[in-house]
Amino acid sequence: MSNNLSHQKPYHLNFSSEDLGTAKPTITLLSGEPERSRYIAETYLQNARLLSDYRGLNSYLGYLDNSTPILLATSGMGAPSLSIVVNELIQVGIKTIIRIGTCGAIQNRIKIGDIIISQAALCRQGAANDIAPPEYPAVADPFLTVALVKSAQFLGVNYHVGITASVDSFYEGQERILSSANPYLQRHLEGITEEYRRLNILNYEMEAGTLFKMAGVYGFTAACICAVIAQRNKEEGISLESKQQAIEKAIQVAILTVSNLSLSSID
Repeated sequence: MSNNLSHQKPYHLNFSSEDLGTAKPTITLLSGEPERSRYIAETYLQNARLLSDYRGLNSYLGYLDNSTPILLATSGMGAPSLSIVVNELIQVGIKTIIRIGTCGAIQNRIKIGDIIISQAALCRQGAANDIAPPEYPAVADPFLTVALVKSAQFLGVNYHVGITASVDSFYEGQERILSSANPYLQRHLEGITEEYRRLNILNYEMEAGTLFKMAGVYGFTAACICAVIAQRNKEEGISLESKQQAIEKAIQVAILTVSNLSLSSID
């Protein structure tokens, strides 16, 4: 890393590369919820330890099969928080980031409990515009995306690959009015979901576009897999009873992908 940034302790992550031991991880699984990061650490990793929980941005270091080091991190909600966390992850030496998130589907063929693997994003995010201009492409790494698809196929998970709409707000930006404190939308947002549906966009979420733009500018590898926990063609609400099962599928796909990547690097 230039300017010895990797030896410093970034303010928000609150750990440095020196805290990652001698066999340093280069892959991070990034979750919005600190509870999801903790669950992955406790369920899927060996010898996992908490690196920091500052500001609720829980980070854990652990191992797959007692050999592959992996870092779990928490991005918080939305692109501004994610942009800070991702910047600091790159500072400590991370080269690959897979976002494990949740989303709302806007295509009828996509069911609650499915997973969506984003190949690119329609990026309507202010944080991303600070990193690159609006016309800069927000695309996932194609090889990492294919690796996620192969893992989903192997596990028999019902998946979809396509374009994601990454927006800044959960309510107005995703055309929620029945479940919002504000029943009024700006005119440019009225009918936006139907417009996106006709553009063959698969889902709404709030982070992938900025992650993809950062990957292009910073030079790291990024992908995104989301569990579908809402079917927006039917209702605005989230299916809480199906949430954990859907997230479990996304986690398993991501974990298998990291395992396969580690095996291929050994070969």
